Amino acid sequence: MKIALIQLDIAFGDVDANIARAEQFIQEAMKQKPDVLVLPELWTTGYDLTRLNILADEEGNDTKNLLSKWATTYNVHIVGGSIAKKNQDGVTNTLYTFAKDGTCAGEYSKAHLFQLMNEHLYLQAGDKQGLFQLDNVPCASVICYDIRFPEWIRTHTVNGATVLFVVAEWPLPRLAHWRTLLISRAIENQCYVVACNRAGSDPNNTFAGHSLIIDPWGEVVVEGDEQEGVLYGTLDFSKIDDVRKGIPVFSDRRSELYF
Repeated sequence: MKIALIQLDIAFGDVDANIARAEQFIQEAMKQKPDVLVLPELWTTGYDLTRLNILADEEGNDTKNLLSKWATTYNVHIVGGSIAKKNQDGVTNTLYTFAKDGTCAGEYSKAHLFQLMNEHLYLQAGDKQGLFQLDNVPCASVICYDIRFPEWIRTHTVNGATVLFVVAEWPLPRLAHWRTLLISRAIENQCYVVACNRAGSDPNNTFAGHSLIIDPWGEVVVEGDEQEGVLYGTLDFSKIDDVRKGIPVFSDRRSELYF
């Protein structure tokens, strides 16, 4: 499975500009014929939280239509980063995945809200897992702060996920945590981790970039720098079987002791 990570520098609160910029990068990425495109967290708005009630997409409809169109136009699966989705209860930070036939393969709303960036003041937490399939490959999606909760990631892998897609707006001062946590999640879950972070800055933060693909042994397949751009990597699913046979973590678990 060939992956293209679109490490976007997001224009603060400018939905139209971000959509146009994302499509430019999608067109560039498709020259390499990836199977899956991945966008970062809140890629249409950035962290313009105080205006999300204005900027948020009603029921995610505009975003779903756009991602479906891109998926069919470019004949590619899209892990569509996340967007601010407005519903009757408030606004969620929601990720949509679309298959290349234009159908929605998965929907996940961020379960863990990051109080340090005031998410809890403007967003509602999700309460469902992020499991989905692409080309019969069991996958899961999570968002940014979620990776600090290993039990949440393990919930997905014990339910079959072999590829973990992470979308984020992770700040530069915690770059070391970003890398360490992602590598740890790959090693302990013996899965691929495909992590797309944003680049650039907004009025309050500078972001780390350093999007990553990590294999089930914890080896980095590809890693970006702090600049906007597209990264490419290939997932070899035989590595998952090899690692899990070599160190049988899942069969050796004693879940009856853990809770």
